[in-house]
Amino acid sequence: MTENTKPQVFAGRLQTALLVTASLLGALYLSWRFMAALDFLYPALYDIADIGAHIDEFGPQNRYKRGFEQTTRQEREMLFAAIATAVRDQGRGLEALIYKDADGREMGVLLRPPEIIHLRDVARLVRWLEIAGLLALAIVSFQIVLLRRRKRRLPRPGGMMARVAVAVGVITVVTVAIGPRDVFYAFHDWVFPEDNQWFFYYQDSLMSTLMKAPFLFGYIAVALAVLAMIFLWLIFWASDWATRRAIAQRIG
Repeated sequence: MTENTKPQVFAGRLQTALLVTASLLGALYLSWRFMAALDFLYPALYDIADIGAHIDEFGPQNRYKRGFEQTTRQEREMLFAAIATAVRDQGRGLEALIYKDADGREMGVLLRPPEIIHLRDVARLVRWLEIAGLLALAIVSFQIVLLRRRKRRLPRPGGMMARVAVAVGVITVVTVAIGPRDVFYAFHDWVFPEDNQWFFYYQDSLMSTLMKAPFLFGYIAVALAVLAMIFLWLIFWASDWATRRAIAQRIG
Protein backbone atom coordinates (compact mmCIF):
# COMPACT_ATOMS: atom_id res chain seq x y z
CA MET A 1 0.00 0.00 0.00
CA THR A 2 1.43 3.38 -1.01
CA GLU A 3 1.02 6.65 0.87
CA ASN A 4 -1.42 7.84 -1.81
CA THR A 5 -3.71 4.85 -1.41
CA LYS A 6 -3.92 4.95 2.39
CA PRO A 7 -6.45 7.83 2.49
CA GLN A 8 -8.57 6.07 -0.13
CA VAL A 9 -8.56 2.84 1.85
CA PHE A 10 -9.47 4.69 5.03
CA ALA A 11 -12.26 6.56 3.25
CA GLY A 12 -13.59 3.31 1.82
CA ARG A 13 -13.65 1.64 5.24
CA LEU A 14 -15.31 4.68 6.79
CA GLN A 15 -17.96 4.66 4.10
CA THR A 16 -18.58 0.95 4.64
CA ALA A 17 -18.85 1.47 8.41
CA LEU A 18 -21.35 4.28 7.85
CA LEU A 19 -23.39 2.13 5.49
CA VAL A 20 -23.41 -0.82 7.89
CA THR A 21 -24.45 1.37 10.84
CA ALA A 22 -27.17 3.13 8.87
CA SER A 23 -28.37 -0.19 7.46
CA LEU A 24 -28.66 -1.65 10.96
CA LEU A 25 -30.69 1.33 12.19
CA GLY A 26 -32.84 1.17 9.06
CA ALA A 27 -33.40 -2.56 9.53
CA LEU A 28 -34.47 -2.01 13.13
CA TYR A 29 -36.90 0.67 11.96
CA LEU A 30 -38.39 -1.65 9.32
CA SER A 31 -38.64 -4.42 11.92
CA TRP A 32 -40.40 -2.03 14.31
CA ARG A 33 -42.92 -0.96 11.66
CA PHE A 34 -43.57 -4.58 10.67
CA MET A 35 -44.13 -5.61 14.29
CA ALA A 36 -46.34 -2.57 14.91
CA ALA A 37 -48.57 -3.66 12.03
CA LEU A 38 -48.98 -7.00 13.83
CA ASP A 39 -49.67 -5.43 17.26
CA PHE A 40 -46.18 -6.59 18.30
CA LEU A 41 -47.42 -10.18 18.17
CA TYR A 42 -49.44 -9.70 21.35
CA PRO A 43 -52.22 -12.09 20.20
CA ALA A 44 -49.62 -14.77 19.37
CA LEU A 45 -47.60 -14.19 22.55
CA TYR A 46 -50.68 -14.12 24.79
CA ASP A 47 -50.56 -17.87 25.36
CA ILE A 48 -46.79 -18.24 25.10
CA ALA A 49 -46.22 -15.66 27.85
CA ASP A 50 -49.19 -17.01 29.85
CA ILE A 51 -50.71 -13.52 30.03
CA GLY A 52 -54.23 -14.77 30.73
CA ALA A 53 -53.20 -16.51 33.95
CA HIS A 54 -51.12 -13.48 34.88
CA ILE A 55 -54.14 -11.17 34.58
CA ASP A 56 -56.32 -13.64 36.49
CA GLU A 57 -53.79 -13.50 39.33
CA PHE A 58 -52.99 -9.80 39.52
CA GLY A 59 -56.20 -8.23 38.21
CA PRO A 60 -58.03 -8.78 41.53
CA GLN A 61 -55.02 -7.42 43.44
CA ASN A 62 -55.07 -3.99 41.81
CA ARG A 63 -55.34 -1.25 44.43
CA TYR A 64 -56.95 1.33 42.11
CA LYS A 65 -59.03 -0.55 39.54
CA ARG A 66 -61.57 -3.30 39.85
CA GLY A 67 -62.74 -6.15 37.66
CA PHE A 68 -59.99 -6.31 35.05
CA GLU A 69 -59.83 -10.09 35.45
CA GLN A 70 -63.42 -10.16 34.12
CA THR A 71 -62.33 -8.88 30.70
CA THR A 72 -62.14 -11.24 27.75
CA ARG A 73 -59.04 -12.10 25.77
CA GLN A 74 -60.47 -10.15 22.83
CA GLU A 75 -60.89 -7.08 25.04
CA ARG A 76 -57.30 -7.35 26.28
CA GLU A 77 -55.91 -7.68 22.75
CA MET A 78 -57.97 -4.64 21.71
CA LEU A 79 -56.63 -2.60 24.63
CA PHE A 80 -53.02 -3.53 23.90
CA ALA A 81 -53.50 -2.60 20.24
CA ALA A 82 -55.06 0.72 21.25
CA ILE A 83 -52.10 1.54 23.52
CA ALA A 84 -49.61 0.59 20.79
CA THR A 85 -51.46 2.79 18.29
CA ALA A 86 -51.59 5.73 20.70
CA VAL A 87 -47.87 5.47 21.44
CA ARG A 88 -47.17 5.83 17.73
CA ASP A 89 -49.57 8.79 17.59
CA GLN A 90 -47.91 10.99 20.24
CA GLY A 91 -50.02 9.44 23.02
CA ARG A 92 -53.36 10.66 21.74
CA GLY A 93 -56.40 8.89 23.16
CA LEU A 94 -54.72 7.15 26.08
CA GLU A 95 -56.90 8.85 28.68
CA ALA A 96 -60.07 7.67 26.91
CA LEU A 97 -59.34 3.94 27.05
CA ILE A 98 -61.89 1.98 29.06
CA TYR A 99 -62.22 -1.73 29.76
CA LYS A 100 -65.37 -3.83 29.68
CA ASP A 101 -66.37 -7.17 31.13
CA ALA A 102 -67.50 -10.20 29.14
CA ASP A 103 -71.04 -8.78 28.91
CA GLY A 104 -69.83 -5.48 27.47
CA ARG A 105 -70.39 -3.43 30.62
CA GLU A 106 -67.92 -0.63 31.23
CA MET A 107 -65.75 -1.40 34.24
CA GLY A 108 -63.66 1.76 34.33
CA VAL A 109 -60.86 3.82 32.79
CA LEU A 110 -57.85 1.65 32.02
CA LEU A 111 -54.94 3.99 32.77
CA ARG A 112 -54.04 6.15 35.74
CA PRO A 113 -52.34 9.58 35.24
CA PRO A 114 -48.79 8.29 36.00
CA GLU A 115 -49.24 5.56 33.38
CA ILE A 116 -50.45 8.06 30.79
CA ILE A 117 -47.46 10.33 31.50
CA HIS A 118 -45.09 7.38 31.08
CA LEU A 119 -46.70 6.24 27.84
CA ARG A 120 -46.46 9.77 26.45
CA ASP A 121 -42.76 9.76 27.36
CA VAL A 122 -42.51 6.51 25.42
CA ALA A 123 -44.39 8.10 22.51
CA ARG A 124 -41.86 10.95 22.34
CA LEU A 125 -38.98 8.49 22.37
CA VAL A 126 -40.61 6.38 19.66
CA ARG A 127 -41.16 9.46 17.51
CA TRP A 128 -37.47 10.37 17.61
CA LEU A 129 -36.40 6.79 16.99
CA GLU A 130 -38.68 6.54 13.97
CA ILE A 131 -37.23 9.77 12.59
CA ALA A 132 -33.74 8.32 13.14
CA GLY A 133 -34.78 5.15 11.32
CA LEU A 134 -36.07 7.09 8.31
CA LEU A 135 -32.88 9.18 8.21
CA ALA A 136 -30.83 5.98 8.36
CA LEU A 137 -32.67 4.57 5.33
CA ALA A 138 -32.08 7.87 3.51
CA ILE A 139 -28.36 7.63 4.30
CA VAL A 140 -28.27 4.07 2.97
CA SER A 141 -29.93 5.18 -0.28
CA PHE A 142 -27.50 8.10 -0.63
CA GLN A 143 -24.51 5.85 0.02
CA ILE A 144 -25.64 3.36 -2.62
CA VAL A 145 -26.05 6.14 -5.19
CA LEU A 146 -22.60 7.48 -4.30
CA LEU A 147 -20.99 4.05 -4.60
CA ARG A 148 -22.65 3.45 -7.96
CA ARG A 149 -21.41 6.76 -9.34
CA ARG A 150 -17.88 6.04 -8.15
CA LYS A 151 -18.13 2.44 -9.38
CA ARG A 152 -17.06 1.07 -6.02
CA ARG A 153 -17.90 -2.32 -4.58
CA LEU A 154 -18.99 -3.08 -1.08
CA PRO A 155 -17.76 -6.05 0.94
CA ARG A 156 -19.90 -9.13 0.33
CA PRO A 157 -23.20 -9.23 2.27
CA GLY A 158 -21.96 -12.26 4.19
CA GLY A 159 -18.88 -10.37 5.35
CA MET A 160 -20.91 -7.39 6.51
CA MET A 161 -23.42 -9.65 8.28
CA ALA A 162 -20.53 -11.39 10.03
CA ARG A 163 -19.31 -8.05 11.40
CA VAL A 164 -22.77 -7.21 12.65
CA ALA A 165 -23.16 -10.68 14.15
CA VAL A 166 -19.92 -10.23 16.11
CA ALA A 167 -21.09 -6.85 17.43
CA VAL A 168 -24.53 -8.24 18.34
CA GLY A 169 -22.87 -11.22 20.00
CA VAL A 170 -20.70 -8.97 22.16
CA ILE A 171 -23.70 -6.85 23.16
CA THR A 172 -25.69 -10.00 23.99
CA VAL A 173 -22.90 -11.44 26.16
CA VAL A 174 -22.51 -8.14 28.02
CA THR A 175 -26.29 -7.89 28.53
CA VAL A 176 -26.52 -11.44 29.88
CA ALA A 177 -23.51 -10.84 32.13
CA ILE A 178 -25.05 -7.70 33.60
CA GLY A 179 -28.56 -9.11 33.66
CA PRO A 180 -31.31 -8.32 31.10
CA ARG A 181 -33.60 -6.88 33.78
CA ASP A 182 -30.85 -4.62 35.15
CA VAL A 183 -30.08 -3.40 31.62
CA PHE A 184 -33.79 -2.78 31.03
CA TYR A 185 -34.10 -0.74 34.21
CA ALA A 186 -30.87 1.19 33.58
CA PHE A 187 -32.11 2.07 30.09
CA HIS A 188 -35.33 3.49 31.54
CA ASP A 189 -33.43 5.48 34.17
CA TRP A 190 -31.26 6.97 31.45
CA VAL A 191 -33.94 7.69 28.83
CA PHE A 192 -36.96 8.91 30.76
CA PRO A 193 -37.33 12.10 32.84
CA GLU A 194 -36.21 11.63 36.41
CA ASP A 195 -39.45 12.92 37.94
CA ASN A 196 -41.73 10.74 35.80
CA GLN A 197 -42.60 7.29 37.11
CA TRP A 198 -41.80 4.41 34.76
CA PHE A 199 -41.80 1.42 37.13
CA PHE A 200 -45.21 0.13 38.10
CA TYR A 201 -46.08 -2.79 40.35
CA TYR A 202 -48.74 -5.11 39.00
CA GLN A 203 -50.92 -4.22 41.97
CA ASP A 204 -50.83 -0.55 40.93
CA SER A 205 -51.05 -0.73 37.15
CA LEU A 206 -53.40 -2.41 34.72
CA MET A 207 -50.97 -1.37 32.00
CA SER A 208 -48.18 -3.50 33.50
CA THR A 209 -50.61 -6.33 34.22
CA LEU A 210 -51.98 -6.28 30.67
CA MET A 211 -48.47 -6.38 29.22
CA LYS A 212 -46.94 -8.66 31.84
CA ALA A 213 -44.06 -6.21 31.85
CA PRO A 214 -41.16 -6.68 31.46
CA PHE A 215 -41.45 -10.35 30.43
CA LEU A 216 -43.53 -9.69 27.31
CA PHE A 217 -40.95 -7.15 26.18
CA GLY A 218 -38.30 -9.86 26.16
CA TYR A 219 -40.29 -11.91 23.64
CA ILE A 220 -40.94 -8.81 21.55
CA ALA A 221 -37.25 -7.85 21.63
CA VAL A 222 -36.24 -11.28 20.31
CA ALA A 223 -38.79 -11.05 17.49
CA LEU A 224 -37.63 -7.52 16.64
CA ALA A 225 -34.00 -8.65 16.54
CA VAL A 226 -34.71 -11.65 14.29
CA LEU A 227 -36.76 -9.55 11.89
CA ALA A 228 -34.10 -6.82 11.91
CA MET A 229 -31.45 -9.35 10.86
CA ILE A 230 -33.66 -10.46 7.96
CA PHE A 231 -34.20 -6.87 6.83
CA LEU A 232 -30.49 -6.14 7.29
CA TRP A 233 -29.56 -9.03 5.02
CA LEU A 234 -32.01 -7.76 2.39
CA ILE A 235 -30.52 -4.25 2.60
CA PHE A 236 -26.98 -5.61 2.26
CA TRP A 237 -28.02 -7.82 -0.64
CA ALA A 238 -29.74 -4.93 -2.42
CA SER A 239 -26.73 -2.66 -1.83
CA ASP A 240 -24.33 -5.29 -3.19
CA TRP A 241 -26.54 -5.98 -6.20
CA ALA A 242 -26.84 -2.26 -7.03
CA THR A 243 -23.08 -1.61 -6.85
CA ARG A 244 -22.19 -4.78 -8.78
CA ARG A 245 -24.69 -3.86 -11.49
CA ALA A 246 -23.12 -0.40 -11.88
CA ILE A 247 -19.63 -1.89 -12.25
CA ALA A 248 -20.88 -4.48 -14.75
CA GLN A 249 -22.49 -1.76 -16.86
CA ARG A 250 -19.25 0.19 -16.84
CA ILE A 251 -17.22 -2.84 -17.96
CA GLY A 252 -19.80 -3.69 -20.57
